[in-house]
Amino acid sequence: QVQLVESGGGLVQAGGSLRLSCAASGGRFSDYILAWFRQAPEKEREFVAAITRFGAATHYSDSVKGRFTISRDNDKNTAHLQMNSLKPEDTAVYYCAAGGRPRPIWTVSSISDVDYWGQGTQVTVSS
Repeated sequence: QVQLVESGGGLVQAGGSLRLSCAASGGRFSDYILAWFRQAPEKEREFVAAITRFGAATHYSDSVKGRFTISRDNDKNTAHLQMNSLKPEDTAVYYCAAGGRPRPIWTVSSISDVDYWGQGTQVTVSS
């Protein structure tokens, strides 16, 4: 069973950038699809981005496409979410998640598509 720990959140002005990290332990990292979700206050947790086990393919929500980039380094058991051109509506707690079930990456879009979660890291974008 994989354990996930996020870091890199913080306060940034609109238009700025942040890079989130997800450190994994336990299990074999390359066995898992990795994804990022986010949850704003009083809203449901929503899909942000996902990446295949060896990084060959990625999938993004329409709201972040072209601004965010997901990546992973299986040698270091880490994943990253590079967030550029941040907007106030990107403010949320960001969660790293891992899915152990084989599936096409473009079908990863809901919380039921992953199996393990980190504790989250807060991202606040000021206007």
